[in-house]
This record gives sequence, structure tokens and C-alpha cells, in this order.
Amino acid sequence: MPGMDRFDTMRVFVAVAEHKSFAAAARRLALSAPAATRAVAALERRLGVALLRRTTRSVQVTEAGARFLADSRRLLLEVDEAEQAARGAHARAVGHLTITAPLMLGKMHVAPIVLEFLASYPEVSVRALFADHVVDLMDEGVDIAVRIGKLESSSLSAVRVGSLRQVLCAAPAYLRARGTPASPAELRSHALIGFVGVSPHRRWSFVVNGKTEPFEPAFRLSVNTGDFAVQAALAGQGIVRMLSYQVAEHLKSGALVRVLVKHEPEPLPIHVLHTDGRRTPARVRAFVDLAARRLRALALK
Repeated sequence: MPGMDRFDTMRVFVAVAEHKSFAAAARRLALSAPAATRAVAALERRLGVALLRRTTRSVQVTEAGARFLADSRRLLLEVDEAEQAARGAHARAVGHLTITAPLMLGKMHVAPIVLEFLASYPEVSVRALFADHVVDLMDEGVDIAVRIGKLESSSLSAVRVGSLRQVLCAAPAYLRARGTPASPAELRSHALIGFVGVSPHRRWSFVVNGKTEPFEPAFRLSVNTGDFAVQAALAGQGIVRMLSYQVAEHLKSGALVRVLVKHEPEPLPIHVLHTDGRRTPARVRAFVDLAARRLRALALK
């Protein structure tokens, strides 16, 4: 970016803040690392504040930098929308998309959609963020999110694409050795596996006599990744609660067996969300439409 203007230096700062690295930001913007460093330094001199805290091992945003980052993302989005409108981008899918989804859902089902999208729209680049925490679309500069669970009211546009059961399951060998629970209360005599993700929330719930009742599980094994939770259940280490898509292939093969089916709580909805600016770019519309079709076709119920 020779002869950078204010928006150019702002883009460099946003890229460095998002990657927490000058080198990674420079690669994203096709710059040299020294050029990225000089751009941010010039921006800090002009503003008279430190936006980034640099150490030999990391780059962190300062308090002033965090405020400027949020403002910069908003301004750059408006500039990009104006430029894309002038180029006809709202009629043609071009530009960059950032997409987020839960880790396992992302790896299993959203990643193939991203690859199909890239093959169909060669003028669009994509950054995919798969993580088991809720990403703030505005603060993180994300265009589209696939979310599981009930949505809070917001200004985001949402397309519901199905629902997911919360299933309790175990390996047949475990059930032969320990017995199959006939009621939620009987789970207290079983080994339970907890997939807690990044949330401290540990409560399960079950439908008993037509009412949803809470259940406080005592986990023998508690893990923060869905892959490990499923692996432990397959190994016969206990009973696990997972979302239906996470164990669908194992239930189909018989490697895992559902238990307490009649006590399962209400399914969780799954939505594709996107920011709803003054004009929704064609690239956003195209990905949302494709994701909605593919996720519905998977019959995630």
C-alpha cells in the first residue's frame, strides 16, 4: 500500500489487531512486515495514543486501541459498502467474507459449504472462525454466523435452517456392563461425561411428566471439546449428552445408543445470522442462501 491514506493505515491496524501479529497482518494485506509496522506507528503518532502493546512474543490492543478498533471496523465497513455499490458489488459477489460457527459444526458441516462457495465465487475470499464461544459480529468484524440455540433480540437478520436434538447416548458395551437408565434420576448411579465447552454451565434438563426439569450432573469426566467427549463415550467411559449432528454417524452405525429418548428436552434451533447493513452485499446473500440450503438438506433435527 504505497502512499497510504488514513483508511489504508486503519486497515493495517485492524488487521494487526485481529491477527495479533504484524507479520500475519502483512501477509493478509500483501505488505512487508516493516511496512505494516511503519503504518501503525504513523497512525499512533497522528492520534497521539498507543493503540497496540508490543512485546517480543505478542501484540495486544490497548484500551484506547480497543475503542479505535471498534470505530475503525464500522467506518471501514461503510467505506467498503460504498465502494462495492459503486462497482456493482451488491449485484455481483466480490470481496471478503468472515464467517463463524461452533467448532464441531464448523469442521463437519460449515467447512464443506465454505469450500463449495469458494469454488462457485472465485472473486470472494473467506476467513472462517470456528470456536465454541459466541463471537460478537460487530466487534469482531464478522459478516455471517451459524448459531445453535435460542436467539436474543438483536439487529441481526436470522434465517432458521432447522433444529438439533440434545441426545443422551453411550456405547453398547457400557450399557451392558452398567445397565440402561430408565429415568433421569437413575443417571446418578452412572458415569457421566460432560462437554462443557468454554462455558461453566453444567446443568442438563429433561422432560418429566410433561414438564422440563433441571438436572445437576456429577461428571466423572469433564472436557472442553466435543471430539473428546464423543471419543470417551465410544470408549465406553460413560453416558454423554451431545447435539444430534455430533453423534449422528455413531448412532447410525450402532457404535452409540440413545438413552432416555422420551425425556429429551426441546430441540435447539439453528440459524444463519448476518449483519443487516443499508445494503446487503451479494457475497453475503449468496453465502447465506447456500448455507441455508445445505444445512436444511442435512436434516439436522
